[in-house]
Amino acid sequence: MTAGPPASDQTLSRRLGVFEMTATGVGIILGAGIYVLIGEAAGLAGNGVWLPFLVSAVAAAFTGLSYAELASRFPRAGATFEYTRQAFGPKVGFVAGWTMLFAAMIQVSAVGIGFSGYLADITNTPRVPVTIGLIAASSVVLWLGVRESVRLGIIFALIEAFGLTLAIVVSARFVGDVDYLQFAGGFPDVMQASALLFFAFLGFEQMANMAEEAKDPQRNLPRSIVFAVSIITVVYMLVAITSVSAVDWRDLAASDAPLGLVVETATGSELSDLLSIIALFATANTVLFGLMAASRQAFGMARAGALPASLARLSRSRHTPLAAIIVVTAISALFSFAGDIGRVAQMSNAAVLIAFILVNASLLKMATGSKTTGGVASRWKLWSIPVVPVLGVATSGVMLGYTGTIPVLLALALVGSGIIVAAFRSRIDTRMRNDNSANDSTR
Repeated sequence: MTAGPPASDQTLSRRLGVFEMTATGVGIILGAGIYVLIGEAAGLAGNGVWLPFLVSAVAAAFTGLSYAELASRFPRAGATFEYTRQAFGPKVGFVAGWTMLFAAMIQVSAVGIGFSGYLADITNTPRVPVTIGLIAASSVVLWLGVRESVRLGIIFALIEAFGLTLAIVVSARFVGDVDYLQFAGGFPDVMQASALLFFAFLGFEQMANMAEEAKDPQRNLPRSIVFAVSIITVVYMLVAITSVSAVDWRDLAASDAPLGLVVETATGSELSDLLSIIALFATANTVLFGLMAASRQAFGMARAGALPASLARLSRSRHTPLAAIIVVTAISALFSFAGDIGRVAQMSNAAVLIAFILVNASLLKMATGSKTTGGVASRWKLWSIPVVPVLGVATSGVMLGYTGTIPVLLALALVGSGIIVAAFRSRIDTRMRNDNSANDSTR
C-alpha cells in the first residue's frame, strides 16, 4: 500500500450538534458490551460483575477526557492519527492511526457477530452470512449521508434504550436478594473481566473521528464525549446489578442472549424474544456508527497523505467518503469469519489500548510544553492538567496487561505491520523526492 499526495481540498460538512453527537456516541457504545458480553463477564466476576464495569468506566473516563481535550484542539477526521502525528511526527501518527483503524474494523466485526448470535437465537440463521450482510447494509446507509445515518442511529438508540430500561425495571424487584460481593474468582478474574468489558465502553474515541462533521467542535465535541460516557456508565451499572439479582451468574455466563434470559426469568413470559429483537437494533446501531467512524479515520489519514489518496475522495452526489466506506466494509467483513465474539473483542481491546497509550502520551507531551502546528485554541479546560493523560496511560497499560497473551501478541503484530508499512512508505517517498530532484537538475 502506498500513499498519494494530501487531498487537502476534500472536507466534510458540519451538520451535527451536541444532541446528535451525544446520541451517536451512546449509539456506538451501547450494543455488544451490555447485550452480549455481560454473560461472559459474569462468568469471571460472579455477582460482583458491577465492579468490572466500574473499573472499565474509570479507565475509559481518563482516556475519554484526553480525547475530549485533543478533539477540542484538533477538530478533524482521523482523530488518533492526527493527535499522535501532531505530538510525535508522521511515522508514529501513521502507526497509531493504522492500529486504531484496524481495531475499529475488528470491533465492527465483533458487534456484527453479536448481532448474528441474537438473530440465530430467534431464527436459527447462519451467523457469518448474517454478519456480512449487516455490515454491507450499514455501508449503504453510510453512503446516503451522515445526517441520514445519524437520524437512523438515533431511532435505533431509542429502541435499545427501551430494551435496557425494560430489563432494569422488570428485574429491579430482585435487587438485594444476592451478595454483590460474591465473586466467581479472585482479583485477576475481576481484572480480566474489566479488560473484556472495556470493549463495552469503546466508542468515545470514534466520536472524535466525526469532529469535522460537528458544529462548533471546540465546544460541542468534548461535551458530547463526556455526556455519552457518563450516560453509558450509569446505564451499565444499573443493568449489571439488576441482572445478577434476577438470574444466577452461572446461568448468565452460559446464555447466548443473557439479557433476554434476565427478562424471561423476571417476568416468566416470552418477553425474552422481544429483548432479543431489541438487541438486534442495538448491535446493528453499533455496527453502523463503528463503520462511520472507521471510514472517517481512513478518510482523514488519506487526506493527509498517509493512505492512498483515492480513500479521500468524496461521493459527488452524497458528499460522503465512498471509497473509504467500501474499503473498511470489505475488511470488516473478513474479520467476521473469526466467529467468537469474546476472542474478537479481546483482540480489538488490545489494539485500541495500545493506541490509547499513544494518544494519552500525545496529550502529555503537548501539555508539558511541546509545540504543535495546525491546532486551534482550546476551549476545554484540561490542557494544563497533565495528571489526566498520566492516569490515562497508566489505566490503559493495566487494562492491556489483563487482555490476555494471545490478544496482545496479535495487537503487537498489527502494530508491527503498521511500522513495516510506514517504513515502506517512507522509502518510496524518499525515492520519489530523489527522482524529482534528479529530474530538476537535468533541466
